Amino acid sequence: MYGEDVLAGDWRRRKVTPEVDAEPDLVVEDADSGFCGAVVGFEMGAVVLEDRFGKRRNFPLLPAAFLLDGQPVTLRRPAPAAAAPKQARTASGSVAVAGVTARVARASRIWVEGIHDAALVERVWGDDLRIEGVVVEPLDGIDALAAEVAAFRPGPGRKLGVLVDHLVPGSKESRIVAGVTSPHVLVTGHPYVDIWQAVRPAAVGIRAWPVVPPGQPWKEGICAALGVAEPADMWRRILRTVRSYKDVETPLINSMERLIDFVTVDD
Repeated sequence: MYGEDVLAGDWRRRKVTPEVDAEPDLVVEDADSGFCGAVVGFEMGAVVLEDRFGKRRNFPLLPAAFLLDGQPVTLRRPAPAAAAPKQARTASGSVAVAGVTARVARASRIWVEGIHDAALVERVWGDDLRIEGVVVEPLDGIDALAAEVAAFRPGPGRKLGVLVDHLVPGSKESRIVAGVTSPHVLVTGHPYVDIWQAVRPAAVGIRAWPVVPPGQPWKEGICAALGVAEPADMWRRILRTVRSYKDVETPLINSMERLIDFVTVDD
């Protein structure tokens, strides 16, 4: 009348036991063998326990197969942790700030030599400059740089950063830059003949920038060597390949970062 003997068979399997995540370093005992150890991993669907002597054994994740603090438990493999969301980045590599509108333009400015320079700077640093409220203005070359700087009247809260092409010792550009001495002006640049050359050749799909003989117009020489009809066509090809700071050379990156820091740090 009482039916089956309730003590017969494997009582551990009949009892509803709690499920516990087999987290690393959780110490449990295998109920059948008495082997006690800490969870150190999983192999082929089995949990790996390591005892205090460093011995390891694998045990299948059977129901009620382990003892935790003397009580039967069913171990289960923990669910994989959700991957942390990737931080959005601007083209310059800075952390993107969501929901922030452009700052009202500062009195300080960054000057570049021409419209190609301005377009490339916008492509890489545009988001950062808008948040900082920095306007980039193209010049028509730097032959009259000293006079233009004087007309700008730089001072505290009205600083000027200037990006110059081919700024190397002994160049015409280096001699022009030497005439700018205001402490509120930072002139820096890169060693490339033109901003085109500051784009990594691999980004443009070429092995290296062609060498143009002295006395030959540089952009026209590049176009001739690469079989491009017009400089405007070549520039469009260059600009559309630039997606981030990874597509431009390090000297340009360093120079632009210095200029942005200079004009955005209050005196």
